[in-house]
Amino acid sequence: MKSLLQFLSEASAASMQAKKLNLKSDGHGGWLDSRGKFVATTEDGKLKFVDKKKPKGQEEPTGKPRTAAKPEPKAEPKAAPPEATDKKAVTPDGGEEESGESGDTLTMAFGRFNPPTVGHGKLLSAAKKAAAGGDLQIYPSRTQDPKKNPLDPDMKISYMKKMFPDYSENIINDDEMKSIFNVLTTAGDKGYKNVNIVVGSDRQAEFENLATKYNGDLYNFENIRVISAGVRDADAEGVEGMSASKMRKAVVDGDFDAFRRGTPKDLDDGDTQALFDAVRSGMKIKKKKEVKEMWEIAPKCDPKGLRDNYISGNIFNLGDVVESLHTGLIGEIVRRGTNHLICVTKENYMFKSWIKDVMEAVVNYPGPSGVPAKQREVGTDSNRDYAMRMTGTTSIKNFINKYKAKK
Repeated sequence: MKSLLQFLSEASAASMQAKKLNLKSDGHGGWLDSRGKFVATTEDGKLKFVDKKKPKGQEEPTGKPRTAAKPEPKAEPKAAPPEATDKKAVTPDGGEEESGESGDTLTMAFGRFNPPTVGHGKLLSAAKKAAAGGDLQIYPSRTQDPKKNPLDPDMKISYMKKMFPDYSENIINDDEMKSIFNVLTTAGDKGYKNVNIVVGSDRQAEFENLATKYNGDLYNFENIRVISAGVRDADAEGVEGMSASKMRKAVVDGDFDAFRRGTPKDLDDGDTQALFDAVRSGMKIKKKKEVKEMWEIAPKCDPKGLRDNYISGNIFNLGDVVESLHTGLIGEIVRRGTNHLICVTKENYMFKSWIKDVMEAVVNYPGPSGVPAKQREVGTDSNRDYAMRMTGTTSIKNFINKYKAKK
């Protein structure tokens, strides 16, 4: 039986988490969102979202294709899917085939959404159009760090469902879906024969190369289509130019108005302020201040700073372990290009990323430690400095030759 102190401590932790999400208690251990919808319960001192996963009894048998979702009454006529790449579909042997029945096809999107923005609504809309009434699943990535991924997965997904309620059932919260490979292999295991992957136009080539390269190896689909959600213009105003990088920069600058412009109009001011505060808390920013290392937080807003540090060898060196911000793949750098990296995962799968699209991977990597290679080499100054930082050591007394007899 829990002690009173333990019970109060757990209740306090859950309340703090709920406050960040702008949730209200129902007085019985449950939590309601701003619309009054029951969304979470308190378990072991943490919020557990009731729609995080389906009960096992509701899951469809593995190996059998899912049936297409039934169209809602009075639904508008199905629109044609967005224009895909030149290849209609890519098969394991390199041939092209037409897409199969909708029940055999899964349309998916995989992204960071950290934080989610009004621009992501365009991606979800394109994915819905591509699904054309068939199965649609949206997979937010699982990575969290203070620089580029300030929101934890549960909090991020909770806000996504508030911002895009029409897609609430399609947004998947699954701890195992850490990379695009996890999503594709799971889809194959569930019996899907065809997949549509909807991405931003700037990521289309990267996803097409990865997804088709390992078809017939990691998974075996009859058709893989990588579909562009539309052209993105970083310099444009409004939805076309909105990005998570700009949102994080707005938080760093303490500019709530700029941040508000990046959220849907239907999201009320209270939820928007709560999201702003959650991002600021995740980035460990206690008050408005100038941040000199903007290239670390929002590299798209400071490409020169990013490139200068790359050319100087301060970041992304051979042997370092990095994570792709687009696909979630983690691998060791084996080649440095002028503005790109060639990396290999622990499973020996190779991927290429632009330097603006990766981050240093430092958590839970089951291969190398995640510590840069030059800091892992025992006996070097870099290894000593790293050990001192990790242990809080400020100085080391040199005992060498202390007792050597003087001549």
